[in-house]
Amino acid sequence: MWKRIFKDSPPLEAKEALGNPLYQGIDRERLPVHTALIMDGNGRWAEGRGLLRTAGHSAGVDALKQILKVAIDLELPALTVYAFSTENWKRPSAEVDFLMRLFVDYLTKEIDEMDEDNIKLRFLGRMDELSPALQDLARTAVNRMADNTGLRFNVAMNYGGQDEILRATREIARRVQAGETPLDAVDENLFESCLYTDGLPPVDLVIRTSGDMRLSNFLLWQAAYAEFWFTDKNWPDFTPALFIEALKDFGKRGRRFGGLTNK
Repeated sequence: MWKRIFKDSPPLEAKEALGNPLYQGIDRERLPVHTALIMDGNGRWAEGRGLLRTAGHSAGVDALKQILKVAIDLELPALTVYAFSTENWKRPSAEVDFLMRLFVDYLTKEIDEMDEDNIKLRFLGRMDELSPALQDLARTAVNRMADNTGLRFNVAMNYGGQDEILRATREIARRVQAGETPLDAVDENLFESCLYTDGLPPVDLVIRTSGDMRLSNFLLWQAAYAEFWFTDKNWPDFTPALFIEALKDFGKRGRRFGGLTNK
């Protein structure tokens, strides 16, 4: 599907040589290593058009495909998206059921394209609480792309940041209680190894659509020093051009990580 959206898309170097305006002005030395997306506003997008909220979720998938293609073109190392939170179960059952079917449909249709694009897929969250069919599809997709070396695409499904931290804390407490880990060996590295994101770099940039300015329980530990970029646009209206705008803005920011020198 991505190849159909960006038909006959040449590699990034060729685009720059042709003067493609989408990629002009990008400083590739100052791109985020790990970008996180809070894809908010699908329902509001649909309601504003007199459509069912489910139509917004379908449109949101199309927007994600385009953003993924840009991330691949720019050779971004890691991209994490907030697909379904532990709090989203509170939504009407009909909407939740539609979302679950949409996830199954997405994986079924897009697995070939993702594999061809050298994506390394990973899921973050309580996957064991999802339907067996969705779990099987996710497992199949992850295993198929396990050896890929391109964009590390992480999908937060049935995910909550506080839940993740509690889960890691319980695991460390279990290890200490069982005598597997000395108490004085508990440090930042050990804690991070117990998170869903074990092995991933910290989040550099969080992008949120639809006007709200909060994390909403997303990657609380990992985004400790992240830069934030907000837009009033609803997620289905989040275009590649807006994504590029966010990346350019990130490249202009001074990052001190508690020190005095910009990085």
